[in-house]
Amino acid sequence: MALFTNSTFKKAVAFVGILASVEAVKSVDLGTAGQFAILSKTGVTTTGVTSVTGDIGTSPIAGTALAGFGLTMHSSGTYTTSALVAGKVWAADYAVPTPAKMNTAILDMQTAFTDAAGRSTPDYLNLGGGSLTGLTLNPGLYRWGTSVGFTKSLTFHGSSTDVWILQIAGSLNAASGAQIYLSGGAKAKNIFWQISGATTFGTTSHVEGVFLCKTGIVFMTGSSMNGAALSQTAVTLDSATIAVKSNVATVVVV
Repeated sequence: MALFTNSTFKKAVAFVGILASVEAVKSVDLGTAGQFAILSKTGVTTTGVTSVTGDIGTSPIAGTALAGFGLTMHSSGTYTTSALVAGKVWAADYAVPTPAKMNTAILDMQTAFTDAAGRSTPDYLNLGGGSLTGLTLNPGLYRWGTSVGFTKSLTFHGSSTDVWILQIAGSLNAASGAQIYLSGGAKAKNIFWQISGATTFGTTSHVEGVFLCKTGIVFMTGSSMNGAALSQTAVTLDSATIAVKSNVATVVVV
């Protein structure tokens, strides 16, 4: 009979620990919401010279809630285009099959929010008391019972397959000039911010990740995002720059 040595036991425990860790930070499935750079239930408004790479969508509110983009309706009536958007713009009142498409995307967005919010047993609880300035975040599940913010730099360090989920009970504030950096191969598409309060990106700030927000998202003058802004209320932009690729593709760091 083979002996189960102490060394073998330690290796087995370590292996189980790795499996548990991987399960704890499993990616969040965005479904069809992953198509969008910006997705909102109550509209998207822009001022200034905004630039969006990716699709924009809103539902159940009508296309009149997409303000400031100078939209042009496609001949099919199913989507619009804008000189500010390298992609298509969709709304619930456009021609069939767009209403059904947008309804599904909104439901997928809400399901993703619920999934991210429901992950249990955080690896990190109330890290930094909600102040993230200067921190480097390893992959894992983070939870704060408060608001969260950072005033200068914040770094995510991990591989291209590592996942981060940040559960925030309050609001998120990236101060003016604040910057998020990725290192070690980390990718914006694998960073999921689940935010119950308001989200504000200060002037000239830069952020990375998929932002699943219960309430509004505000991009102040000159702010930028590499990822996606998925809001259950409104999104407001002022000369902002947003870039996203499909959730199954590599997202390029700005």
